Amino acid sequence: MFRPSFFGPSRFQSLLAGIALVLLAVSSPISVAAQGTLMPSLDRAALPAPPPPPHAALPKVQATVTQAPRVSTTLARTVTAAAASAPNAYAGAPGANPNQNTLVLYDITGQWGWLGEAYGVMAGNLVTHGSKYTLQPAVNYVSGELNSYTGLIYIGSTYGEPLPTALLDDVLATTKPVLWMNDNIWQLSARAANFAGQYGFTPTYFDFSNTLTVTYKNIALQRNALAVPSGLLQTTINDPTKAQVLAVATNDTNGSINWATKGANLTYIGEIPFSYTGPNDRYLAAIDLIGKVSNPNMPARKRALVRIEDVDAEDDPTQLRAIADYLYSKNVPFSVALIPYYVDPNGFYNNGVPVSIHLYQAKTLVSALKYMQARGGVMMMHGYTHQYSNIDNPYTGVSGDDFEFYTAHIDASNSVIFDSPVPVDSMSWAQGRITAGFQEFSKAGLIPPTIFVPPHYAASAIDYAVFKTQFEAMSQRDLYAIGWCPNGACGTGTPDYTRIYGQFYPYLVRNVFGSVVLPEQLGDVELVEYNNNPPRFPADILYSANCNTVIQDSVQSFFIDPTLDISYLKQIVEGLQAMGYTFVSVSVITKG
Repeated sequence: MFRPSFFGPSRFQSLLAGIALVLLAVSSPISVAAQGTLMPSLDRAALPAPPPPPHAALPKVQATVTQAPRVSTTLARTVTAAAASAPNAYAGAPGANPNQNTLVLYDITGQWGWLGEAYGVMAGNLVTHGSKYTLQPAVNYVSGELNSYTGLIYIGSTYGEPLPTALLDDVLATTKPVLWMNDNIWQLSARAANFAGQYGFTPTYFDFSNTLTVTYKNIALQRNALAVPSGLLQTTINDPTKAQVLAVATNDTNGSINWATKGANLTYIGEIPFSYTGPNDRYLAAIDLIGKVSNPNMPARKRALVRIEDVDAEDDPTQLRAIADYLYSKNVPFSVALIPYYVDPNGFYNNGVPVSIHLYQAKTLVSALKYMQARGGVMMMHGYTHQYSNIDNPYTGVSGDDFEFYTAHIDASNSVIFDSPVPVDSMSWAQGRITAGFQEFSKAGLIPPTIFVPPHYAASAIDYAVFKTQFEAMSQRDLYAIGWCPNGACGTGTPDYTRIYGQFYPYLVRNVFGSVVLPEQLGDVELVEYNNNPPRFPADILYSANCNTVIQDSVQSFFIDPTLDISYLKQIVEGLQAMGYTFVSVSVITKG
């Protein structure tokens, strides 16, 4: 039975590309029409940037110079103990530097204050590759708190957030690395006795020119036009011996604007780099700068992963063996995302006659899977059926085509819209799916996997909690809902699924659900446009890989449908190897 290769998680992949955040609507379902292929795109849920500032000139702030307060030893110890046990304190990923601990602060006030939680979550997830961290609103900062941490990241998303003077004073007094993004840098400069003398640069004005390129480490990264109206805060270098421009944004008249500036221990990014992101975006530069705070001694490894996607009982065992032989010949370990129970409840691909095939019934497939394991393949569970009920969700109701843990539909503009968790969603329901999947593997004589790939990378917070208890790691791009992390304490709030956002990672992280997450940021090959997502060829994937070279310790990770001609796989594998990347097993990456 033939199924078009564009069906399956792959077509939602690019959505993920945008994965950054692009909450396209505040109170309506999220659209998945984004750039890239169509997987659980996190584009679909890309977060917007904050609204434009009221004017280009920076606000006048009364400069009051005071001595930073001294913190008693007793208070410092109390703050340290509280940070270690707080509900908003999070562990690092395997391999994170145990001596590092980062404080992540975000804004919460005003009409758009809800965006701050999302930005903070995204920054925190990335921090885990280098260190453990604490996540909290900036307004909750107390004097001396920074003493308990090795570095600080602040995301200024609300113009005029009432930052505590204790925070400003402690930042000005510290020699620890500080990364400041976007708004309210003028509060810090006004608080300093001599900001330009201390850091060698000053914030000046908001630039609203059409800056669509950010150059970092000599790599031109994209900046979505939707981010332009929010402005880019410009800096002036006052003393080149103390400050340097790390990244430059270029507009359509070849004018240049400082995008990232570093002076002494302070690094400044002039916008929110988590808004309107994509696979080749300036978000990648921000990731690298976050790593310099979370772990200044970040290793410089060049590793790669490949995942064979949507394998089920309908796949050709001969093709799977050929893939295994090729990868084995190139010394490339790989993973296989396997759907353990294939169903076509309405006979979409079988002339209206329903089909269901258990894994143990597909004996030639099981034989091929064991052959793949002998050639370096690692099995992953890709849902239980990779579809939901007997409905089109949103395509055919067939395994590999549809969402399993989430509902979606296609709107009048031919875009995929993420609606909500499935109506029967609960911990017992999700656990039942996982248990049934494990049983399928066991009956087929295969060891149940320790890594899970959520179908189309979409599930509810309830589902993710179940996945964490059942698997050693996830292979995915994450989907989140606003409201899950009030005051930085994730899991204590109620997720608002009308405000979802996504995130992709270029290396191993531990997300706010507590799961270890393997990277997948390059997407897959898509030969035709689908649901407003353009085709994506090996050259596009390698272009994205080149953009990812700006990130120290990046893992270049992609997936591919086994029904495609093997030449596409060869182009990507050999292209990444030519760039100096070594393919390793997921079992290596999960250790850090």
